[in-house]
Amino acid sequence: MTSVTTERVVIVGAGLGALYAALTLAPYPVLMISPEVLGEGASSAWAQGGVAAAMDDRDTPEEHARDTVTAGAGTVDPAVATAVCKEAREHILNLTNLGTPFDRTPEGGYVMSREAAHSFARVVRVRGDQAGAEIMKALVAQVRETPSVQVMERHMATGLEVHDGRVTGVWIAGSGSDRSAPVLVRGAAHLMAGGGSGGLYALTTNPPRIRGQVIGMAARAGAVIADAEFVQFHPTAIASGEDPAPLATEALRGEGAILVNKMGKRFMQGLHPDAELAPRDIVARGIYAQTQAGYEPSLDTREAIGAEILTHFPAVAEACARAGIDPVTGTIPVAAAAHYHMGGIKVDDQGRSTLDNLWCCGECASTGLHGANRLASNGLLEALVYARRAATSILNNLGTVPAAEEITLPDAGTIAPPREDLVADLRRIMTDKVGVVRNGADLKDALARIYLIEFSQPSCEALSNMTATATLIAAAALMREESRGAHFRSDFPQTDPTGVRSEMTLDQALDIRARYAKE
Repeated sequence: MTSVTTERVVIVGAGLGALYAALTLAPYPVLMISPEVLGEGASSAWAQGGVAAAMDDRDTPEEHARDTVTAGAGTVDPAVATAVCKEAREHILNLTNLGTPFDRTPEGGYVMSREAAHSFARVVRVRGDQAGAEIMKALVAQVRETPSVQVMERHMATGLEVHDGRVTGVWIAGSGSDRSAPVLVRGAAHLMAGGGSGGLYALTTNPPRIRGQVIGMAARAGAVIADAEFVQFHPTAIASGEDPAPLATEALRGEGAILVNKMGKRFMQGLHPDAELAPRDIVARGIYAQTQAGYEPSLDTREAIGAEILTHFPAVAEACARAGIDPVTGTIPVAAAAHYHMGGIKVDDQGRSTLDNLWCCGECASTGLHGANRLASNGLLEALVYARRAATSILNNLGTVPAAEEITLPDAGTIAPPREDLVADLRRIMTDKVGVVRNGADLKDALARIYLIEFSQPSCEALSNMTATATLIAAAALMREESRGAHFRSDFPQTDPTGVRSEMTLDQALDIRARYAKE
């Protein structure tokens, strides 16, 4: 075994949560593990809508929390929602001071967008649909100038070392074409901030590397996973055949864009009083039903936005141009795609997991904020709040700031990547069997097939991390015999009045899987 010991805090991931935590930890020395060049390949950079915060004098954090609880369909922790929404304004001001060029009014206020299930326009944005990219750009610039942060680019974590319930190290391997074998890095503390699970699905809006690996490695180490079944499907991924699918931001519907089918008929009005601005799960199922029926749903921005879509929503315009779609004269074809994992590694109010010396923030964590259905643009907010809380908790746990040299990993040979055919099979199974609409027979079949995939390449850590998370999602979905928020069971369409969050270890999920792998 090749190992390196350091007094640095090891951060797995390089998205918004990881960057914000690294800056909060300064001047405590940090080692950040980034699978790509810093700033690339992170879900945060792809976030179009913005950050939800009650910045308008007519809005309140209490209203924001109330909307969060309502959207979460009965499983949001109200105390978490209240606390997070109260912190929101402070983080927007901090991001502004760090250089994020939020859209501003002539009077100096923040331009606010309204998104689905919000009772008020409270999403702070940048150039319409550039919030994630611009926030990331500002934070990357700050991290590059922070001497206490060492960024190890083109490397990825593959597993955790655990002794007596305490995380003592992270296995780190090269993620480039050479794929160097893992080296164990034992840090002073360990923070998981490596994204969610959307890329486990064949139809997704997530970057290619975001395939549940971080949740999977924590689960394989023994961490409790909460709310694994709650995967949010974005209603308006652009159905252009790209993988990942480009996103038509919800802000378009906030500006008045409507959803129509190939006959030009609106279909959301009969499904919810808020029509196109209904909670995401309802809109996603509406679009999914239209797709399954062959009615080819699309987003019509022509009357509400017109030619301004080209300048006010540049990411959408660019995606349309790549696909040969003209949103000024025609409609944008859309589909429901895996977008955000509400579940993840269970953490407390300080970002601590159920394993000692392991903190988590961002999409890989499950805080209790999102419940069964994340309120639009609460994802980046949660990442900010829990990144700072986790970093503060780590500092309180470690104490004196040490002097730590930069780390160079020794050469430990090479490893084989996951087989592309197995990953493709896994993604198809998740979309077809564990998708927008679920049923018990499909979920049992998915578990059996995931088992076969896992044992087709048993020595591949990266694949095992993916199949661990996929197993947890499918097993938790099978156990929840009701429909709630983003989790819809066609065989159990009613909602249980006693809604509770789910908790599951990987061992428990594997026991459930074993029942069907043998059939």
